[in-house]
Amino acid sequence: MTIRTALSGHGARDLVRSILAKVGFGLDATSSAIAQSYPTRPIKIILPFPSGGPGEFIIRLVVDGLSGTLGQTVIIENRPGGASGIVGAVSVVRADPDGYTLLWSPPSPLISAPVVCQDLGYDPVESFAPVAMTFSAPQMLTINPAIPVKSVQELVAHAKANPGKIRFASPGHGTQPHLLGEMFKSMAGIDIVHVPYPGSAPAVADLLAGQVQMCFETAPILLAHIQAGRLKALAVAAKTRVPQLPATPTAPQAGYPRLLATYWSGILAPAGTPASIVNKLNAAINETMQTYELQAGLATFGGEARIGSPQDFAAYIGAETRKWTAVAKSASIDAD
Repeated sequence: MTIRTALSGHGARDLVRSILAKVGFGLDATSSAIAQSYPTRPIKIILPFPSGGPGEFIIRLVVDGLSGTLGQTVIIENRPGGASGIVGAVSVVRADPDGYTLLWSPPSPLISAPVVCQDLGYDPVESFAPVAMTFSAPQMLTINPAIPVKSVQELVAHAKANPGKIRFASPGHGTQPHLLGEMFKSMAGIDIVHVPYPGSAPAVADLLAGQVQMCFETAPILLAHIQAGRLKALAVAAKTRVPQLPATPTAPQAGYPRLLATYWSGILAPAGTPASIVNKLNAAINETMQTYELQAGLATFGGEARIGSPQDFAAYIGAETRKWTAVAKSASIDAD
């Protein structure tokens, strides 16, 4: 299944309804009893990427908070591999649906993976029970300072005067930064060239070296380089500015009101996990995300805690799927 066809056979309502069904409404006596005793042993959260990714220190804070709230050890296991975190996601799908193996997912495994892989080994909608969102952070349009521009408008003019000469980096084919770059390319009517990398770190390294000229990436990854003058931020792909960069306009302020995207993350369980366990985890995650430690950590890079129910998370996944499906279709991005 490709992201282009992820909605085939389902309307928008059917998609959300299908996701919500994975949460498993309707607690029975057995399910309630399981939730009361859960957890009785350590919980493992699979992070489907190498250590050191965007916002990982926040992930560690969440895990520490959950350990205290649940009264049981919670550990992170990095399990990279495959395009867009597919290997880690598959390992969770194959785990017992008992609440002891969970997935920490950014957009890639659920939204972007269908773009780059025809056979995922799982269904992004049917194979998971959404538990809770954790946080989001805005994407930023950033350039190498060697480009002689000071604004988005000047960048567009420069690109039109130099078609095919601006190369934009992404952490991989079909990832959110790639799709956001394609969205910008279409909106601005410019000819820029996508250069995919195997992750954010090498993409940013080549941006710093001038091998590529621009990229979309998150504040946690770019902020230190921008503040040191090694990179130049032209716009934040959000409706509000990043407090650490008060002079950097939002995309709407720069003339692109629909150029919006956030790096988000959330926790999911295998489909079939009892709703009582999902709800208990949701309450613990929401409590953790509202602590001072988490709020302070998120504030360092303009991140925002996302508090809500499993149903809220399911609906958000549905909305993101519809949005990026349309972008991929418009840009003719298919699975390799």
